[in-house]
Amino acid sequence: YTNILVPIILDGRHDISASFSAARALASPEAAYTVLHVMEAIPTYARAELPGNVLAAQQQELAHALAEAAKGLPGAKAPLISGHSGQSMVNYATENDIDCIIIASHQPGLEDYLLGSTASRVVRHATCAVHVMR
Repeated sequence: YTNILVPIILDGRHDISASFSAARALASPEAAYTVLHVMEAIPTYARAELPGNVLAAQQQELAHALAEAAKGLPGAKAPLISGHSGQSMVNYATENDIDCIIIASHQPGLEDYLLGSTASRVVRHATCAVHVMR
């Protein structure tokens, strides 16, 4: 693959090394990498109750953490976007000619069967190859 997207969660509990290893293994020599984090959109009614500097500080902190994580892949871009995780990943992949998404998944629980996990949504809607890490 020549244009690989690796979406990650920046919560300190998820190990991204397996996804990065898979990205390197599946990449062609000239591959470009993108390490993406999607901030879930905060509803307007909740935003109104938060001081403006709190959201800006959180976004800056996430952007820094994302840039640090992206150093794990050579020359990786590190965009921080906002929206619904699954749909935003699919849209980003489509808009940026991604040819492979490498996404981590967890063992599905009952709520995932009813609502669908982010990984399963990406698998169902992406127009490129999707490699799911479990």
